[in-house]
Amino acid sequence: MEKSPSGDLGVSSPLGAEGLKNRTGESPSGPACRTGRDLGVTICWLRRDLRLQDNAALYHALKSEYPVLVLFIFDKNILDKLNKEDDRVTFIYQTLEDIKVQLQANGSDLLIKYGNPEEIWPDVLKQYTVKEVYINNDYEPYARERDDNMAEFLASENIIFKTYKDQVIFEKNEILKADKTPYTVFTPFYNQWFAKLNSFYTKAYPTENYLNNLLQTERFSTPTLQEMGFEKSSLDFPKISYTDKLATYAEKRDYPALEGTTHVGLHLRFGTLSIREAAQKAIEEKSYIWLKELAWREFYMTILWHFPHSASGSFKKQYDKIQWRNNEDEFKAWCRGETGYPIVDAGMRQLNQTGWMHNRVRMIVGSFLTKHLLIDWRWGETYFAEKLLDYEMASNVGGWQWASGSGNDAAPYFRVFNPELQTKKFDPEFKYIKKWVPEFGTKKYAQPIVEHKFARERVLKVYKEALS
Repeated sequence: MEKSPSGDLGVSSPLGAEGLKNRTGESPSGPACRTGRDLGVTICWLRRDLRLQDNAALYHALKSEYPVLVLFIFDKNILDKLNKEDDRVTFIYQTLEDIKVQLQANGSDLLIKYGNPEEIWPDVLKQYTVKEVYINNDYEPYARERDDNMAEFLASENIIFKTYKDQVIFEKNEILKADKTPYTVFTPFYNQWFAKLNSFYTKAYPTENYLNNLLQTERFSTPTLQEMGFEKSSLDFPKISYTDKLATYAEKRDYPALEGTTHVGLHLRFGTLSIREAAQKAIEEKSYIWLKELAWREFYMTILWHFPHSASGSFKKQYDKIQWRNNEDEFKAWCRGETGYPIVDAGMRQLNQTGWMHNRVRMIVGSFLTKHLLIDWRWGETYFAEKLLDYEMASNVGGWQWASGSGNDAAPYFRVFNPELQTKKFDPEFKYIKKWVPEFGTKKYAQPIVEHKFARERVLKVYKEALS
């Protein structure tokens, strides 16, 4: 069983008494500014929490005994698996440049390294007398393994390692059933999640009060995108501008032709937006449907934490018995947006061109791939992982398993979305379809790759055989 990176590693939880005291807006305190590396430093290692404001680990680091050096590592263990045109690397790079400017304005800088963390850290320890390392928790399998290894390494060097909750409102074992087991169905999870939520959990960490505790240092050089083997993206990344959407989110969110969703997935994924700020805004605007979407994200993270096998295998293990057809030509047609089902094709083309797809359409294309074409949900999950700017393993895996029926869905497996009915309901004037499939309605448009009634009967038979 995988060990929690928190474990017995001197974790200081923001939920404890000390955390509560520190978040009540007391006057700034802490060590005076120091520049000597020989006196020791605290390192705050940023990963998917790319902001200085309202950052749990950074806040606690700044209140430590030593001046704080902020570090980011472009992790080759992750980057080597990416396409060299991956747009997300540019987004990260641009975000780090902004953070550098903010730190430089305070006499410090962001130390950016490129390589494998297990090789970078020994070099950092040669450069600095590191006393403590602070991080925010990450719940994906690779991150857990990395942080467990990091804990062992730092312990061997007699360096204190502290971890904090930052990317979720509630984590790990904070939302459990009465018998202390995790919820596996969303609604009861959400009921407890919502009942437990209060202003303490959405209160920001006032890091801005303690920036005088940053390590005063010269400016660091930064590896270029090209030196890391990546090309600069030309995409126009969505800004953090969502509050104007909250009032009408419930009524507009299902219609892909409307600008009714918030596009904050990218910012939640990389931590450029604080989850506490997002949840507080939802409460202030009484946008409880949007708040529930934030809870869905945390539900899937909780599932991934307690059931790590679900990252690559069916949550409901009997679904691994399904005999997928896995026709490669049909999969390629789906990827290109050439299935002959307009709303499916529109969604795939939107994804391919922008790195984003409307949430309702994600469900439709997921159902189509797994149910109509009988292609393994993992093929679709992998394709989304390559293309989505806001890709987050827990939500992506959870969404794909929901679509295929193998995951945390209370509905039975025989729900098969009818793309035509979905179109009539959510894009009745074909505005979304015509935007992304300009040849729709002409002879140039592809014929349906499979007939709906036939596909539905086929998938129900295959699933029934596998699950009986």
